[in-house]
Amino acid sequence: MELIHGTHKASKFTPQDFITNMPDNVVTNILDRLPLRDAVRTSILARKWRFRWTMLSQLVIDARFFMHLSQTRYRNDHVRVISRILLHLRGAITKFNLSIDEVIDDEDINNWILFLSSKGIKDLTLGNWYETPLKLHTHLFSCLELKHLKLCNCYFNPPPTFHGFPNLLSLKLSVVFEENVELASFFTGCPLLESLTIKDRGKVGKVKLVDIAKLENLKILSLRLYDLDMKMIKSSSTIFELLGSLPKLQELDFDFKDCQLTETDANKRFSTSFPCVKTLTLSDICLDDGMELSCAFDMIRSFPNLQNLVIRACDQYAGPPPPRDYDTTGQLQLRSVMFGYLKGSENELCLIKYLLACSPFLKRFVVCRWAFVSLVEKLKFARKLLMLHRASPLAEIEFL
Repeated sequence: MELIHGTHKASKFTPQDFITNMPDNVVTNILDRLPLRDAVRTSILARKWRFRWTMLSQLVIDARFFMHLSQTRYRNDHVRVISRILLHLRGAITKFNLSIDEVIDDEDINNWILFLSSKGIKDLTLGNWYETPLKLHTHLFSCLELKHLKLCNCYFNPPPTFHGFPNLLSLKLSVVFEENVELASFFTGCPLLESLTIKDRGKVGKVKLVDIAKLENLKILSLRLYDLDMKMIKSSSTIFELLGSLPKLQELDFDFKDCQLTETDANKRFSTSFPCVKTLTLSDICLDDGMELSCAFDMIRSFPNLQNLVIRACDQYAGPPPPRDYDTTGQLQLRSVMFGYLKGSENELCLIKYLLACSPFLKRFVVCRWAFVSLVEKLKFARKLLMLHRASPLAEIEFL
């Protein structure tokens, strides 16, 4: 080694300290992919890494975080720890995911939301698994840069001055809508919205069909039909009126729980088709109810490019099916079909027969039986499935 001005000249064989000299953007990407506790622990890697964790732009505070915290001396001071973490972060906070299953004061959470709104929050998730719904104040509606918003077991009332989230792309609400809440501006003020999931935990039916129909850019829609317009869904035609206003829709998920169709469209054939829809999920649908079965047939036939179909049946029975000659001709583009909670009834077999006979490209067909079906009934069901004609040579039936 040659001495130069009292210092040592580094040998070319000396390993370089890559960790210390990583660019800030690389460090941030690494930290954002680590659990929060591990991201903070990187401070021991090198002297320059002591405060690198303060460059975090994404925070996930979930059950695992609280579990680790309970093992420290801060186990009873969750709020102070989260507040200190937020105040130490130096840059923009683009993502904040908070999942709580214990009592945290509404005011603390709303103060965090106010802080996040000044940090350019774009992805916000609040999951409240505690029994009492979480009240959100108007601070939420100041986060105008939001692109993704998910709220669970919360309730809110948008202020009169709020006119929507102009940049919002996805919205998932499993909330308690109050009687006096106005949602028209909430939806219409989200012109870029592509994904919408709504579940009204209060069952007051505040979601209006006319408001959803204005979301022309919607590609993914998941709704519980009971929540719409206080049980105004009476027939298939009402559903098709909604779908007709959503030309870009690709994925559709309808939950039929507590929704009783009381009007039949047996003499009506829906000529409108929706070529963009590729995935359809029907949950809690009673296939032994002729009107709901008819609705399922109408929807499947109206999606000429449908590739993925999931049907989760329920064990309710609403009466005998109305007479109808179901048209089982035509060709479907289905690749994957999954049935859940079937009992082997004639209506269920009628739908399965149609799907197998009209789907030449089908690759996967799964039938999950209802758990309380007896062994004898299970064997009868399996024999009937084996006798059905299949248009696709690749369509093997998985009977679970």
